[in-house]
Amino acid sequence: MEYISVFDMLKIGVGPSSSHTLGPWRAAEAWLELLAENNWLKLCDSIEIDLYGSLSMTGKGHATDMALVLGLCGKDPERMPIAEIQPTLDAVRNESRLLLGNEKRIGFDILEDIHFNNEFLPFHSNGMKFTAYRAGEILSQEIYYSIGGGFVVQEKNDQHAVEIVNAGTYPYPIEKAAQLSEYCAKTGLVISDIVLENEKTLRTSEGIDTELHRIWDTMLECMYLGCHTEGRLPGGLNVKRRAYDSHKTLIGEAHYTNPQEWIAEIRNTEVKFRQILKWVSCLALSVNEVNASFGRVVTAPTNGSAGVIPSVLMYYLVIESHAAGFDEIKRFLLVAGEIGSIFKKGATISAAMGGCQAEIGVSSAMAAAALTELLGGSPEQVMIAAEIAMEHHLGLTCDPIGGLVQIPCIERNAMGAIKAINAAELALDTDPKEVKVPLDEVVNTMRETAKDMHMNYKETSQGGLAIRVALADC
Repeated sequence: MEYISVFDMLKIGVGPSSSHTLGPWRAAEAWLELLAENNWLKLCDSIEIDLYGSLSMTGKGHATDMALVLGLCGKDPERMPIAEIQPTLDAVRNESRLLLGNEKRIGFDILEDIHFNNEFLPFHSNGMKFTAYRAGEILSQEIYYSIGGGFVVQEKNDQHAVEIVNAGTYPYPIEKAAQLSEYCAKTGLVISDIVLENEKTLRTSEGIDTELHRIWDTMLECMYLGCHTEGRLPGGLNVKRRAYDSHKTLIGEAHYTNPQEWIAEIRNTEVKFRQILKWVSCLALSVNEVNASFGRVVTAPTNGSAGVIPSVLMYYLVIESHAAGFDEIKRFLLVAGEIGSIFKKGATISAAMGGCQAEIGVSSAMAAAALTELLGGSPEQVMIAAEIAMEHHLGLTCDPIGGLVQIPCIERNAMGAIKAINAAELALDTDPKEVKVPLDEVVNTMRETAKDMHMNYKETSQGGLAIRVALADC
């Protein structure tokens, strides 16, 4: 039985894109492992990478080439100090050499040895081919696909890539939302309890808590950094960071020195009714401004939608329950992760396959469901909240200007967070017996909508805002 862990859905990585940055980075790591296993790493004297489809069309804006270089150098996106990223890239660019797998120095020219091919490979829009040579002869040639959310699969000889995640036996195997509802009804457990029992198959209780603490700490630090960094985002659009000014207006004369003091100060501040939406929007923007500047974020379920879940969780901690602590944070993340996995299994979390409904839509559904459980909603109402949130993101296109995860991506996180809160409130007032659209049906609808959506609106920058607004106009 396949199980997608909460820690598969909520990964720590580097921006700006989980599918175009983190995924290629992880693919490069996987290829290096393959080279090492076959003793090819020491024999290799040159390499080439070919990018296809969406990876090629928007790869420059998403820093796909930069992520590949860092992965080939043996750097870890989860733990590499952010301050070391640019110096590492500069050294490769200036010397036209890289330390492959942190073991063997070979010649490598970023402009010449990474090829952008606009054609599409058959399995997925985000395809990449790695080739290693020795004296001009091919040692290894492998194709990988970045399928969204930092997930990567390798193409096999039969031309089909098969993903197996955490195969094993679990107390509550879940493929569809209806199964999750049945488990809750039979056991009397809430959704977070069901998810926790499955996670215990993979980790100890202490291990689960440690990882969830680390995820939340990363989210909190990201929001803090975004709220305290001014200036403009890199990439050519000249986008002004807005979270800094917004936060400054909201926080007033408060003083603190770290993220923990910051959140304590916010929770002790009386938030006026008209400021609630401003706070949620500010925090969502802050995360995605960090993401857009090659910062460290948590895929939730993707980098492009990383701001929705932390901002909604902060809404709960700041507005709904000042007494809440780690137990509530834990429950929120467990529910969010499971709802995200249902969408991944039944549809997609890749904008290159399904448009932005697959990113902001899914993240909004995840956040709405998690918030509903914390607000006392029944498992049925949790499902209703996820359904409402996605229902009102169906058909959302992905048309980033310049291929950058900035316009309209950053603002969409604020909108997705607001919709999540609204969906939770609507769900809490809904009688489950009156529901007309089950969550599984909206998942199926999203999948069919993704299939019908024109390729121009699937992260190719060939339609919508991407062609209406040129970089030169910004």
